[in-house]
Amino acid sequence: MSRIRTTETTPGAEEEGVAEAAPVATIRVTYRKSAIGYAQDQKATVAALGLRRLHQTVVHADTPAVRGMVQKVRHLVSVDGVPADSPELAAAAAGGGEVHDASSRRES
Repeated sequence: MSRIRTTETTPGAEEEGVAEAAPVATIRVTYRKSAIGYAQDQKATVAALGLRRLHQTVVHADTPAVRGMVQKVRHLVSVDGVPADSPELAAAAAGGGEVHDASSRRES
């Protein structure tokens, strides 16, 4: 669990300077395709996600802002092992389900 330090101090509460934070959902974004030849704003979005080289993976909090950045460069990245422009990821995001690597699924 992560802990955050509170900025408020009350008299006699020196021992209570650390508060529990709620667990934050995360997503793993992997840089799969080069941004060479794409618009400058897409290159900037890849850089803003913290991606510097191909096949690099970064972990971000699952927020609307990060989801929007991933949506913008969905043809260049994958999320949690599934290409961001795949129908599987869109269905999982709409249904709130967990995304799994497509190679680990068994066909029945």
